[in-house]
Amino acid sequence: MRAIWKGALTFGLVNVPVKVYAATEDHDVSLHQVHNKDGGRIRYQRICEIDGEVVPYSDIDKAYDDGEKTVVLTKDDLDSLPAERSREIDVVEFVPSEQIDLLTLDRAYYLEPDSMSPKAYVLLRRTLEQTDRTAIVRFSLRQKTRLAALRVRGDVLVLQTLLWADEVREAAFPALDEPVRISAKELELSASLVESFASDFDPEAFTDEYQDELRTLIEAKLEKGDALDTSETFGEQEEQETGGEVIDLMAALRASVEKSRAAREGATAKADKKDAPASAKSEVEASSKPAAKKTAKKKAS
Repeated sequence: MRAIWKGALTFGLVNVPVKVYAATEDHDVSLHQVHNKDGGRIRYQRICEIDGEVVPYSDIDKAYDDGEKTVVLTKDDLDSLPAERSREIDVVEFVPSEQIDLLTLDRAYYLEPDSMSPKAYVLLRRTLEQTDRTAIVRFSLRQKTRLAALRVRGDVLVLQTLLWADEVREAAFPALDEPVRISAKELELSASLVESFASDFDPEAFTDEYQDELRTLIEAKLEKGDALDTSETFGEQEEQETGGEVIDLMAALRASVEKSRAAREGATAKADKKDAPASAKSEVEASSKPAAKKTAKKKAS
């Protein structure tokens, strides 16, 4: 990983030099656009509407138009802003971790200690762990002032940018204002359904099926060309029933619980059969062979 920013975490008079790294990356297959007629690559050009010339990115500035006048903002103008010049991640408060709304979480960054001694870094990490609090910080990155949550992940401090309050839309749905009666039996069945799906979350157990299938498709087309029959690659796909609106909620809940329970029991039986000792299998096979011979003798007599 390459550091994208260097600065210092500050809270009170404590200064913690850090390097910032992007904590996530995109695993999607990289695709580009082509002309469907001849396969020619489609490329985008930045063309000046005054002289019609293609403008290199290095010659492009930004501008603001208020409807009457336009002001041009050069890179030097933007770099001169005090917030942009700051190299500090300033802790503004420590809040209970449960007060962080997951909806506001945005991009995540790892912080690496950038000093001869990581003592201040470790002290801050242990303090967050002990107090079960999250630090709310403010800093500037890539021409934006950002609000972020500073938390602990393993032995590393993680900076997770937050959306500003006015960037989160309000959910206003009139249907939710209508009174709804939920019976105790419906709640009981719904809880049973939840319990039938209960598990410990393991991110490694999930894969991006679309990207896996896309890679399979690309490899097949590289091998067979445009003559590829996708049904040979993926098999015949049955249309899945989307179903209509659930009218009898109780019946749907009962059926869902029974289906989930049967699936779990089937999976358990399959796992038990797979894990059965080889010795047990051989004993069964051994005991069945003599019986077969005796039966054969009786028939012969």
